[in-house]
Order: sequence, then structure tokens, then C-alpha cells
Amino acid sequence: MATFEPKQFGRFYLLEKLAVGGMAEIYKAKTFGAEGFEKMLAIKRILPHCSADKDFISMLIDEAKLSVLLSHANIVQVYDLGKVGEDFFISMEFINGINLRDILFRCKELKKQIPPELAIYIMSEVCKGLDYAHRKIDANGTPLGIVHRDISPQNILISFEGEVKIVDFGIAKAAMNISHTMAGILKGKIAYMSPEQALGKKIDYRTDLFSAGLVLCESLTGRKLFTGDTQFEVLKKIRTTKVTPGKLPQSIDPAIRKILGKSLAYLPKNRFQSAGDMQSDLTRLLYSQYVDFTPQRLAAFVRELFSKELAAKQKAAAARLQKENNTSSMSIRQEL
Repeated sequence: MATFEPKQFGRFYLLEKLAVGGMAEIYKAKTFGAEGFEKMLAIKRILPHCSADKDFISMLIDEAKLSVLLSHANIVQVYDLGKVGEDFFISMEFINGINLRDILFRCKELKKQIPPELAIYIMSEVCKGLDYAHRKIDANGTPLGIVHRDISPQNILISFEGEVKIVDFGIAKAAMNISHTMAGILKGKIAYMSPEQALGKKIDYRTDLFSAGLVLCESLTGRKLFTGDTQFEVLKKIRTTKVTPGKLPQSIDPAIRKILGKSLAYLPKNRFQSAGDMQSDLTRLLYSQYVDFTPQRLAAFVRELFSKELAAKQKAAAARLQKENNTSSMSIRQEL
């Protein structure tokens, strides 16, 4: 990625480009208030080809209105959807950490596995966030019917303090209905679809539970459950394969395979009927097999995996602070 120069973006100051995807660029940013108040956040700038699609933007606005209502420890908080010039953006909570996809990649590079207790804990926390969102009601007590639609490793963030957060609630629906090619927007995400989603059928919150099972399975084995040489091959497997505990990798503990088998049932009616039920089973299993488990283990694991990146960030932050202090000192001397 080319060197990024910090710049102003509306009322925000973009500090660092964090990622680029098929739909948006993500930046670490600051916003300022009275009396030297500063707040760190993340800005997701929608790419021009998506901003030009009126249907996409219309749906994005509708979904963002729902997303801002979600306030939960396991969901990245959305603050605002706005526009600077021709650029639409979403401002959201900044998480100092790494997404699960990058953690899986790093483990593969180092020929390591995510410890089973950490994989179980991560998914139990994801299920807490899902259960809250699926049950969310409006001010009149009417269910909002929120479904994430894209529970995948890249949409699960792990902070360096061990927090687990789901990102992009509501945005997936707009992305999946955009009138561009599937490869441009959905590449890499097809492997986490439920059978009904892959078949283009009507979906409900239970599609998220199937996807959660796929992510948990990959976290435990380091490999996707559904693979193929083409996206079409992957879709075909999802549409036709009926997963049972016996068909899952034998390297996975039988008790976990039982939970996965229920999560990955082909028919939604045979799955867990709420994310809360799945979370309860995962938590019960976690503390029955790992009685002394603490969430701090996840923080330690992630910090160890990305120790070089953390050291580089700390060095860069120190350099920025020194530069700011030097600039302030020069301004004071000039005033004197």
C-alpha cells in the first residue's frame, strides 16, 4: 500500500489508511471538539463506483438507520452516515486490533493453530452480539428483523485487549444487492453463505448462525469447510452438501462437532433457533473443558501473533507525538 499522507476529510482528520475492499476504503481518523477534545474513530469511505449506484446508496442509507440503533459490547458502534463532496462515508467506533481473517492468515504463515478454547470463546462472543441484534426492537416494541448476512472472518474484529466485535451490520444487505458483478463485491465471502442464501431464497437470522458455524470450523482447523477452484464450485457445494457431525474434520473435538452439526444443519428449522442458544452451548462447553479460561488469553495470543506490528505502531505513535510537541514548541517561541 502506498504511503498515506494524513489529510482533512470534512470534519474528520484522516490519520492512516487501514484497508481497501471492494466497497470502501477504511481510515483511522480523528474528530475534534471544544477545549481540545479529540475522539478517535474509523471512517469507511464508499468507493466511487458504489457511490454512483443510486439503488445501493438508497439501501445503504436505510440499513445505516438500523445500524445506528445497535449498541452492544460485541458490535462495532456506527455513529453516522454522511457525505463529503461526492463521497459517502460511514463513521464508526475505532477498534485497535486485527480482524479474524488476518489472524487466520498469520497462523497459516507461522504454521500455528488458534487454540480451541480461543476459537470457541471468539464465536461465543460473536453469538452474544448476534443475539442482541436479532432481537432488537424499535421504540414501539416492533422487531427490526436485523440480519447481518455476512458473518465472515473479515467482519469479526479482535482488539489487542481481547475484545470481540462484529462489524458491518446492515451494510452487507446493500452490498449484496448492488448492481455490479458478484466477483467485485462478494469475492471471498461466498464461502460463508448458508444454503438458502446461496440458493437466493428468503433468509432470516438463522443464516447468520450457519455462517457462524463455518467461521468456527475454519478457526478450529485453519481451513474453509467449503472450497473449490471457482466461486461457482463453492456455491454448488454449499447448495448441495448436508453437513453432519460425522462429516466434519475428525481433528475437532466431538463435543464441538455436535455444536457445529446443529449450527450447520442444512434446513434452518434444524439449526439453533437463536444465537443465544448457540452462545449458551459454546460457553457451557468452554468452561467445562477449560475451567480456568480467561479472556486475557485471547489478548495475549493476538499480541504475540502481531508483536512486530504493535512495536511499529508504538514507534510511529511516539514519532507523531514528538513531531506534534516540536511543532507546539515552535509556535510558542514564535508567539514569544
